[in-house]
Amino acid sequence: MISDEIQRELQALGSIGKAADLARFFKTGPGEYGEGDRFLGVPVPGVRSVARRHYAEAGDKDLCRLLESDFHEVRLCGLLMLVERYERTRTRAVRAATADFYLRHRTHINNWDLVDLTAYKILGRETFDTNNADLLRSLSDSERMWDKRIAIVATMYWLRQGHSDLTFELALRNLNHPHDLMHKANGWLLREAGKRDIVALCDFLRTHIHSLPRTTLRYAIERFPAEDRQAFLNLSKTLEHA
Repeated sequence: MISDEIQRELQALGSIGKAADLARFFKTGPGEYGEGDRFLGVPVPGVRSVARRHYAEAGDKDLCRLLESDFHEVRLCGLLMLVERYERTRTRAVRAATADFYLRHRTHINNWDLVDLTAYKILGRETFDTNNADLLRSLSDSERMWDKRIAIVATMYWLRQGHSDLTFELALRNLNHPHDLMHKANGWLLREAGKRDIVALCDFLRTHIHSLPRTTLRYAIERFPAEDRQAFLNLSKTLEHA
């Protein structure tokens, strides 16, 4: 099967030292968000190269095997192959089937980079093209944190088409999620929304400043002028101690 060849190529590109670094970076220790994940030590450009070389010849069974791998880079490769399949076809039925495959196998999308490199390119575009924001709302209400992150990151595609309301809505739904990874994702997408509509972002921040996690706020205002950043941080601190 082509999946075996892909895994051999990824193993050949790996590095024991890099694998150890990645395991620490992606928090794979006991009790951490990536607990138990394993790495080959392949940089993302190498994974992308393998994915682009083989996506056209890989069937769904190959992709299933890749997504079920214990190794992070193998799962990433399978997901990037899905992105290639989705973006390179002009057939609506193939795109719909690819998005459905992604959705049905999302239990294997279990770290932030796997989400961030793929969610908006597949589910973001699919939900926009089919006007199916309810799918992202459903994921946003899931008990699973990675589903929630998929939902908010997917709105990146909506933002790039000039639609920011969904980003604000989904950020608000999980504004007080307990995990820092959601605080970062919400702040990142709010910042991106602000690039399109700075007035809407400022209104959102002022309205919810009393409940904004500090990390979310810092990410959201990262591109503000220094004076404006400090004003929002001071307001947040004042309310925190009120």
